[in-house]
Amino acid sequence: MSTAAATSLTALTPDQVVRELQHLPSAPKILPLLKRLLSNGNSAMHEIVALIRLDPGIAARVLQTANSAYYSKGVRCFNVDEAVNRVGYDQIYELVTHAVASQVLVRPLKAYGLEPDELWRSSVACALAADLLAGLTGEERDIAYTVGLLHCVGLLAIDEWVLRNHPLCQLVNHGYPREACEHERALLGFTQAEAGASLLRHWDFPLAMSEPVRWQYFPRSTAGHQRMACLLHAAKWVRSIVLLPSGMPSPAPPSAWLLEPLRLNVPQLERCTGEVQEQLSAVGRLLNPPSAPKEEIVFPGGPREFVSSQPPTES
Repeated sequence: MSTAAATSLTALTPDQVVRELQHLPSAPKILPLLKRLLSNGNSAMHEIVALIRLDPGIAARVLQTANSAYYSKGVRCFNVDEAVNRVGYDQIYELVTHAVASQVLVRPLKAYGLEPDELWRSSVACALAADLLAGLTGEERDIAYTVGLLHCVGLLAIDEWVLRNHPLCQLVNHGYPREACEHERALLGFTQAEAGASLLRHWDFPLAMSEPVRWQYFPRSTAGHQRMACLLHAAKWVRSIVLLPSGMPSPAPPSAWLLEPLRLNVPQLERCTGEVQEQLSAVGRLLNPPSAPKEEIVFPGGPREFVSSQPPTES
């Protein structure tokens, strides 16, 4: 890349990149199951909420709609349960129908080399871990779950921008804790964390959610949102251990300095990995209705397996 081109790229801001992103992609498996529930007038609301909580795209869209001026009347909500009840059954159906029709929902993140299911399972595992850690530390569990679910939305904006402007560029993920930061900064001058925070602000998410996402790599650098940022950083380690491919070395856990604001220790995080895996197994059962064995998603056996029987979705 020429010096002029590099200067032009690093002059970009996260806001410029995220303004070009129109929709969050959703997990290919969640949408048809949710639409099936919404088509059945006898479906219980708690079943609908349970599925929405597993999908970053739909959860973000529902929360954004619930906090719009029309629905909020000046009172914000921070969790999916309240948002679904506020928006109402008919509007949720419209949101999901629109999502199912959108081609962007099932595309891989080509710049990052990620298949659609990989982004989804990483988001859900982090959300489950954040929820558990919030219960241990006294943080708001609904906010922690949502922050965990949406912690990597910045990947979507960056991937879409790269595909339009530098389609041959590959952003290499080196794993926890810094992931693809090095390549993102070299190309754009900022990371997916900053892009994600900008995207959440663009959608009118509160600072209680956007700032922990922004500071997920350097959680003690924020004063006002340090505990939730540290919690997210720790939840990402739990997620990384749970989803670690067989034979790969485990990443080092967060330092005591990063865990100190939460009064947590590494053994507590290690115990959370087993609990998260159990919950992921429950997610697998939720997404495996007996009437659709050919579409099953399986979360078998050990604490590091998270396998989909579906072939990767082609773009």
